[in-house]
Order: sequence, then structure tokens, then C-alpha cells
Amino acid sequence: MNMKLVGGAALGLATVLVLSSCGSGDSGGTTQASGDGTVTLKMVAADYGDGPGKPNSGETFWKGVVDEFQAANPKIKVEVQVINWNDIDKQVATMVQNGQVPDILQTGDYSGFVKDQLLYKVDEVLSPNVSGDMLQKFAEFGKVDGTAYGIPFVSSARALFYNKDLFTKAGITEPPKTWDELKAAAEKLKKVGVTQPFGLPLGQEEAQAESFLWMLGNGGGYKDASGKWAINSPQNVETFTYMKGLVEGGLTTPNPGTKDRKTVWEDFGAGKVGMVNGGPMSIPIFDAAGLKNYGVAPIPGKAGPLDTTLGVMDWIMAFNKNGHAAEIKKFMDFFYTGSAAEKISDTYKLLPVTNGGIQKLSSDEKLKPFLDALPNASFYPFQDPKWAEVNPAIKQTIGGAVKEDPAKVLGELQKTAEAAG
Repeated sequence: MNMKLVGGAALGLATVLVLSSCGSGDSGGTTQASGDGTVTLKMVAADYGDGPGKPNSGETFWKGVVDEFQAANPKIKVEVQVINWNDIDKQVATMVQNGQVPDILQTGDYSGFVKDQLLYKVDEVLSPNVSGDMLQKFAEFGKVDGTAYGIPFVSSARALFYNKDLFTKAGITEPPKTWDELKAAAEKLKKVGVTQPFGLPLGQEEAQAESFLWMLGNGGGYKDASGKWAINSPQNVETFTYMKGLVEGGLTTPNPGTKDRKTVWEDFGAGKVGMVNGGPMSIPIFDAAGLKNYGVAPIPGKAGPLDTTLGVMDWIMAFNKNGHAAEIKKFMDFFYTGSAAEKISDTYKLLPVTNGGIQKLSSDEKLKPFLDALPNASFYPFQDPKWAEVNPAIKQTIGGAVKEDPAKVLGELQKTAEAAG
């Protein structure tokens, strides 16, 4: 469920950043108290930036947070080890296996540690006023058997981006609210020479996301209201039949089943695409390409704009092996109530997971459509163990549903889901 591509591919060796002037934890990762009562916490965090030495590196971000925290809490030192997304899960698994458990871990999933009773409960390391400010739908996903262990760290959502200059050129006065309005806008864009009126990435990078956004627009999804797999539901077949019509009409990215989102976002930034679904993490790509004059609006649905969006989140958690729940709680409370969460949004274009954080950013017009949609977000069925098998299958084949027979392609995926696990 993590957002590994949010900050770019953070490649290279894992780097250790010691952010304390005294009282470091030993190489075994245990938390120590020095002779003067100073406690050192070991933290492991994923890098949302472009890697070590870059201006937006995780090391730089966490150094700012920790320096501020330690100034206010001189008896608590924090060491942060920042690891790129490609390696963090594997390295943390090795740490746990060797008994070198950190105090705090920030990554894409928490649930695997719960069954081994390695984590503090959220109410042991987060004050009630802070946990009470969490977006409820997000916090619910931090629970296993009714008890919260995972704390939402950052989130993201999706909305429709549109090129205002191309819209003006095509005589389109406002963003589309329905599928038919989207189709009409795409036809106008095509007439004035736009090669990709609507950007449709259904390649293997993130086909499950684009598909889900379209499904939501017709009351569909990967599961029905009772929790049963419904990939080939009548609503979903109708949705992909409509999408196939757009593709056949030359109104989308050519061969969408072979196109990844980053490629299509780069094309939007280059002025080749009229409209595209994206997230806050798309904005730096558009900015880097020099595109300034674009708008953001709710994603069109069959009968009207979506009142929900795809919600994505990462997690932070606390391990109980080393003790010091009180010190961990001080750090967690500081992170969520201070400026740190806001700095994440500024640096990485990720969204907050608290109501207070949303209010602080609500004046940012580019982020507002995402912030408005967050409290009512919809999620992949990632709590179902079968999703680990179904998701790769969707990525590999669902793009074929806009080229071949939608009912057949979705039917095969339904069989995969029902047979998985």
C-alpha cells in the first residue's frame, strides 16, 4: 500500500544519519539511557526524496524534524536511518530477525509485525487528542482485530488535471463533470490537434489505480458492498466498454495498456495531453516540465463528479522491544502537532492524515480538490490477503479490457480473484 514512486526512485545504498550529539544506540538497535538519563531512540524511515545528497532527501527532512524536537526535549535523542523504498522492507525484516529492532519504523505496511506481537498499541504511543484528530477512515485501516497498531503517516488522493491553454484553444469553458462531458471535451481537443485528449495509463506500473477511479464513477469497484469479489460486475463491464469506446475514437493515449502513469504525466507536462487523472505527486513532474497553466477538479463519473477518490497511505509504528513508550509518545505527538507533517506536504506534495493538517493546507488551491476528497476516500481491498495475488494480475492484464472484450478480460480476473490464496 505504499507510495514508492511518490518521491522518485530513491536508489543507492541505505544511509545512516546520526542526528544526535550524545547517547547513541548501539549497533544492535537497542534503546539506551545514558548516565544523565538521556534516552536515545532508533528510528528507521523510508526516503520519499530522490536519494542521499539531494535537496529533498529523507536525511535532510528528518534532520530538520529531529533538531527541532531535541531542542524542546534535550533528554531524548533520536537517530534516524533513512533507507530507499527498494530496500527498506528487506532490511527491516533482517533487523527484526536479528533482534535489532528499531523503536520507530516508518514504511508502507505494519500488519506483518502485529501477529508477532512486536508493536505497541497506538494508544500507548499517541495521545488521545492526536489520535482523535486522525482522519477516521484512514485510522480504521490501522486496526487488526479491532485494536489499532498502525498510525497513518502520510496520504495521497487523486483528481482530474486539465490543461487550461488547450481547453481555451478548444473552446472548452469548464472541466467535465460526467463521462459524456469528458468525451465531448476530448473530441473538441482532438479537433484542435491535441494528440492525447485524455491521458489513460493502463500499463503495469499502476493500472489498478486508473481502473479503480473509473469503476468508482459507475458505482463499481473490485469488491461489492458485501465484500465479495466483483471485478466483472455489470457496472465494471459497462465502465470498460465506455473506456474502450474512447480509445477506439482516438480520444485517449494510444495503446493505453502499454503506458505507465509517469510517462503520461510527463506528456501532460509537455502539453501533449488535455486531461489526466493524477495526484499531488504529479505536480512536481508538471512543474519540472514547465507547465504552469493547469487546473484541478474532481474526477468525472458516469452521472456526475466523484464524491470519493482513491486513498493511499503509508504508516508509522512503534516497536515494544526496547521500552520507552513515554519517549516515543513525546516524539509522535511532536511530529503530528508541530510543523513536521506540514513540511512533508511542502517537500513531497503528500497529504496530511489529520483534520488539523488538512485545515492548515486548505488555502492551497492546487491541493484543495485532494484535501476535500480525503475524508471520504475509497481504498483497494488491501486487507484481504488475496489482494497480494490479485493486484499483480490486474496490473498485467486489465489494460487489455479496452482493446479486447471487456467482459472476457474482467471475467478472467474475477476467476483469478476467486481462486487466489
